[in-house]
Amino acid sequence: MTMRGITHASRSNDYMVSQTQITNRWRSVIRGNVLMMGLVSLFTDFSSEMMNPLLPFFIAGVVPLELAPVYVGLMEGVAETTASLLKMISGRVSDALGKRKMIVVLGYGISTLLRPAMALAGGGWQVVLMKFGDRVGKGMRTAPRDALIGDAIGPEARGLAFSFHRAMDHAGAVLGPLAAFGLLYSLLGGDLWRRATTVPTGAEMTAMRWVFGIALLPGLLAMLTLVGKVREIVPHHTHGAMADREREKLPGQFYVFIGIVTLFALGNSSDMFLLLYAKTKFGLSLAALVGLWIVLHLSKIVWSLPAGDLSDRLGRRPLIVTGWVVYALVYLGMALAVRQWQFWALFVVYGIYYGMCEGVEKALVADFVPSAHRGRAFGIYHGATGLSALPASLLFGVFWKEIGPTWAFAIGAGLAGAAAVLLLIMLSMDRGLSETPPTLPLAPVCSLSEREINLPRNG
Repeated sequence: MTMRGITHASRSNDYMVSQTQITNRWRSVIRGNVLMMGLVSLFTDFSSEMMNPLLPFFIAGVVPLELAPVYVGLMEGVAETTASLLKMISGRVSDALGKRKMIVVLGYGISTLLRPAMALAGGGWQVVLMKFGDRVGKGMRTAPRDALIGDAIGPEARGLAFSFHRAMDHAGAVLGPLAAFGLLYSLLGGDLWRRATTVPTGAEMTAMRWVFGIALLPGLLAMLTLVGKVREIVPHHTHGAMADREREKLPGQFYVFIGIVTLFALGNSSDMFLLLYAKTKFGLSLAALVGLWIVLHLSKIVWSLPAGDLSDRLGRRPLIVTGWVVYALVYLGMALAVRQWQFWALFVVYGIYYGMCEGVEKALVADFVPSAHRGRAFGIYHGATGLSALPASLLFGVFWKEIGPTWAFAIGAGLAGAAAVLLLIMLSMDRGLSETPPTLPLAPVCSLSEREINLPRNG
């Protein structure tokens, strides 16, 4: 065989090995617990997003109109703050018990039952109470669920796994509003699009109650999938002196990352402000706002899987930095947009930020810590970002009122840019370390044979 033939054969073999590794990574994700938890999230978001876009309008029908904003703010603020605190507690509890699934089932079960019960609400306090219960369920399940996903997959495919989970979540967020509006149209006909009242009519209230009640069905599908198909994975515990030291504190790098993420979160206000901006500046109709929301979630789905796959091959932090830069540029663009098509285009680009950051950040958290402490780590991560959301949105609203939306968006962009710079500095100071600290158990970069041995843990 000639030298050229040997070189060609060698390149062919390298290509085949590379393709085999890519195929194995995808197979390790689209199966077992990762697939089933993705379906659980799809059905759950299908259920919740049938209701969420309608809740502010529904509240306006059960309380005096002038009190509706107060009830909406109370509902979101109290519920999300409680959920953030519970995420910190439930993650630690799941580590201590060595059982994740039990807490996850309880959390999903509470939300599945209480969320559609809003169909029976006759007063604003009842809506707030049931929304609070729904968020209690979310707070209980989130950290143990993410730890369960992190335990189910090796580091070589972890970014793809978490991004797949987020993509399934966003798919549910697209299907839910579509199903809700289909039901509303079947119940209200053309009045759904023609009416522009601020207070819902009796027919509209009845239609929304039917939608809320029917939202129970996808929630039940989520519970059936969770109970019947998701397997418990017992966290791996180390023993001896090293284990005692691990119980005292998580890695310093993890806390530095949490601090930087918190800074970014302070500039990451609620996406509801984007919809409000679209309504006030460009005069978008209700149908157009729903379409805008669906376009955003479709963009998230498109970008989630490629970004997760890239993070497994190129590293997590470069993807997160890029995503934060995209966020900063989009917010600057929102402030400067003068035409409606520019706003729609920015919403599509905004999905790139979500694709590059949502699943990849969770994968990095799982990389930082061993299995036995992942519940606690995810609790801290979700708690920090969740608790930052309240002052972030409050400050954005104050800035909007006092200095205008242009400067509010610019300040958000500045905080995102600062966080990206700090993460770049962290990355440059840490080039000698891998994304997965070698001193931690259950965090080696697996060879092909190790991956094959670990595959059953995902089922």
